[in-house]
Amino acid sequence: MYEIYFSESEEGRIDDIALYESRLDSIIEALGASGDFSITFVSDEEIRKLNSQYREKDEPTDVLTFRLKDDESFPDFGFSEELGDIFISLDAVGRNASSFGVPFSEELTRIMLHGVMHLMGFDHESNDFTKEEMLLKQEDIMTKLGYKC
Repeated sequence: MYEIYFSESEEGRIDDIALYESRLDSIIEALGASGDFSITFVSDEEIRKLNSQYREKDEPTDVLTFRLKDDESFPDFGFSEELGDIFISLDAVGRNASSFGVPFSEELTRIMLHGVMHLMGFDHESNDFTKEEMLLKQEDIMTKLGYKC
């Protein structure tokens, strides 16, 4: 199960939230994901602050994920189905879409997929879409969802 939130600055920026809920359901099914998580849509400034605080990178990014099980010192008693939290900058999604020449809705779907994959433990060292296993799988799933990658 997931919850979708908007920071105050981003409230109302997405007209058809049901469309993205449907896409998120397809992502979860394609990945075989289970567990609870949240997605919060934020501005560049808000994600920059999070990136600075938690990754010591004082710059905006498109997506940040906070996996509950990232910290091995946290005991896992097997009771929680909580995966973690995803933060997505809608400003960055817009820039990405423009840069890659794809519709905003496609790029937002890709970024949601990317975040869910990180929550499931997938990772990548670079943004090389020709070599990184996670990114290759991501684009394969995008193709299965009906996008031409």
